Amino acid sequence: MKIIKVFFSVVVFLLAIAHVSAQDKKGNDKIAEVVFSVSMDCHNCEQKVKKNIPFEKGVKDLNTNLEKQLVTVKYETNKTDKAKLQKSIEKLGFTCEEVKGQAK
Repeated sequence: MKIIKVFFSVVVFLLAIAHVSAQDKKGNDKIAEVVFSVSMDCHNCEQKVKKNIPFEKGVKDLNTNLEKQLVTVKYETNKTDKAKLQKSIEKLGFTCEEVKGQAK
């Protein structure tokens, strides 16, 4: 019976440590936003961006505006940056340039 109590205490202790550790990591995530002008000419181009960029590390949200040829990306600054995101879009075959003053 004593072994079960010790085991239970150890499990509770480890769960408490894991919970505190997870909270600490969440506090370090800073979300930033960048707007890119992207050479999207058609619906298929827009879909190519929408299907690929959200899977890049750190991307939290992505919005596109085909008419204005804009891509807005919200991302975690501790996992990626503007340059990496720009390269990811360019790897899809588009020209991509940051639009200054557009991010909220």
